[in-house]
Amino acid sequence: MKTNIVIDDQLISDALKATGLTTKKEVIEMGLKTLIQLKQQEQIKEFKGKLKWEGNLEEMRLNQ
Repeated sequence: MKTNIVIDDQLISDALKATGLTTKKEVIEMGLKTLIQLKQQEQIKEFKGKLKWEGNLEEMRLNQ
């Protein structure tokens, strides 16, 4: 999808330096993917204390 938006030049420059990416498109796509991942992680937190887990953690660690 082609979209024209105005983005702060310093923000893009800082993002390029921080990530090592070389294009604005790469930076924006990584930013969107990261935002989605963070929001999905927030949703997972809603299950804390609500799921029952059965198994032997020590056994799982030793069988790798």
